[in-house]
Amino acid sequence: MTKHEFGIMPNAPQKGKRYDEYEPEKYGCISVDDGYIGDIVANFKAIDFYWHTLDVKRKGIAYCGITLIPPDSIKSFINVIENNANLLELIELAEKASRESKWMIHFGL
Repeated sequence: MTKHEFGIMPNAPQKGKRYDEYEPEKYGCISVDDGYIGDIVANFKAIDFYWHTLDVKRKGIAYCGITLIPPDSIKSFINVIENNANLLELIELAEKASRESKWMIHFGL
């Protein structure tokens, strides 16, 4: 079963730094089955994210890479996932990040 990993970054990403290392334990990540993300990935295409670094701003998640999710995009992220009963743990994680104004990180396939 292929998984995506989502976590909360304790500190905001630094300008000029690349986030290329697969470090799910560093961010207390939760695993989400690819089937659940694959079904909704197109719905993220209108949301601003960063891919691997703050220097690469893109729409949508880096499906096979690392996505940095800024606090100001988390509400839109939640809107995409909020009605999916299979994503309750991810919804709770995103709501916690939103309450704390923290960045999230996504490790793709």
